[in-house]
Order: sequence, then C-alpha cells, then structure tokens
Amino acid sequence: MTPEILADGFAFLEGPRWRDGALWMSDMHGDAVYRLTLDGHYEKILDVPNQPSGLGWLPNGNMLIVSMLDKKILRRTPEGVVTEHADISALVPERINEMHVDPEGRAWIGNFGFGLDEGEPPQSTVLVRVDPNGDACVVAEELFFPNGTTTLADQTTLIVAETFGRKLTAFDIGTSGELTGRRVWAEMPERAVPDGICLDAEGGIWVASPTTGEALRIVEGGEVTARIDTGRMAIATALGGDDGKTLFIMTSEATARAPCREAMSASVEYVKVDVPAA
Repeated sequence: MTPEILADGFAFLEGPRWRDGALWMSDMHGDAVYRLTLDGHYEKILDVPNQPSGLGWLPNGNMLIVSMLDKKILRRTPEGVVTEHADISALVPERINEMHVDPEGRAWIGNFGFGLDEGEPPQSTVLVRVDPNGDACVVAEELFFPNGTTTLADQTTLIVAETFGRKLTAFDIGTSGELTGRRVWAEMPERAVPDGICLDAEGGIWVASPTTGEALRIVEGGEVTARIDTGRMAIATALGGDDGKTLFIMTSEATARAPCREAMSASVEYVKVDVPAA
C-alpha cells in the first residue's frame, strides 16, 4: 500500500482526529488548528500561539485543544468561543503533547518529561487525567515520553505510546478513572518508536513511527500485521472517511520548529485499509 498526499504545505502536523465528515488536526509549529475535508480543502479553525497538539471532544460537542508551552487545555464551543478548560502546569515537568478524550469526556494527556530540544537525557514523567469539569490529577508515573493515547473499545483499557520506552503500555481504567494493572501491550519492532496512534474495529492499533518512516498496524503482543512506508517521518495516524477505512498519516521531514517553519513541507497522506475505525 502506497499512500497519497491529500494536503501539504504545513509546518508540523499532530493530533489528527476524524469528526463530522472531516479531519481535524493541529499544525504544532504553525500555531493553528485546521479542518480538512476529503477533497483536500482545509480551513483554519483557530490560532493557538503556545503550540497546539492533541485534540478531542467533550460529550456536549465542545472541542478540547492541548496548548503545549503554557501547559493548558483549551475549550472551544461549536460557535467558536475559546476558554481555558484546565491548567496542568503544576502537575507536569515539561511541555504537554498528545491527548485522548474518551466518551465520558475525560482527557488523558502526556508530556515530554525532559528538554528534548535542549538535548537533555530522557527522563520518565507522568500521565495526567483531566475530568470533564476541568479537575486534573496525575494517574501514572515512570513513563518515558507518553505520547499517543487511546482507549480500547470497551473503554476499560487505556493504551499509552511511550516513545522513548519503545512500547505501547496498557492500564486498566477503574470506575473513578484510576489506572491499575500496568503492563506492556506491545513492544515496538527494531528501530521503530511509537508516536501518534489510533484504534481500529478489530483492536489493532496503527502506530506512526518517525524513526522508520512508516505506519505499523500492531496487535496485542507485538505482532505487526501491516506496514505502510511513507518515505519520511510518520508522526501521527487517524482512521476516518465515509466508511472509516481511510488511514490518515501525518508526515514530516523534520521535527524542530525552525526547520519545519522554513520548509513548510508537512503533509497529510492517506491510504485505504481493510479494517475500519473503532
């Protein structure tokens, strides 16, 4: 399977989510959130001056947006009114990144944990849960760069991509949102690391691996059932389209802010797959 380009000319794309007939995504180094339709047309939804990343929706239709540098979660109404949903700066040591919002409206948020751009050695960090009312707490520790996150179909299992841990880690979700039963769901293949992830209807997870330039479909235990070569860094994935079988892959030639803003070469690539979105 060879992906095609749906749209390009962005700085660095993160947090893709399919909703209401379109792909929503953050241009992290372009400081904006966009909405992209299958004909390649896109529109800017809002500016996020402190760098947007993960996206999600509350049950009432309000969108949540990660604001990375000030470590806040923003809330946008369908009418376009933007307010602060939560400030988690007291809970995390470094900038925040990806986020999964589950059907109950709980947001699960990762963070860098160390100064990646400053060349600091990797250090473990925490995972934060923000409840629908904006209350926040630490729910897991000792994670190495918690990045893409999803919940399995039954909503009782949380999967976290530990980028510098090179694995997908699973937790059981308790009735009050507490996490227990930590275990390795899948180790990554040689040289691959997990970035953004998405779940399909058969429990497979599509994992973007920037180090190997591919999207991998991985099942519990670590078996790779499909590979899609992007030829450059694969940053994040999302399933969507009219039948749920379009896999969107965010790709880039760089990750640092200055080169990305200079090149403006980040792309949305897509390919049809066999199993639809969960």
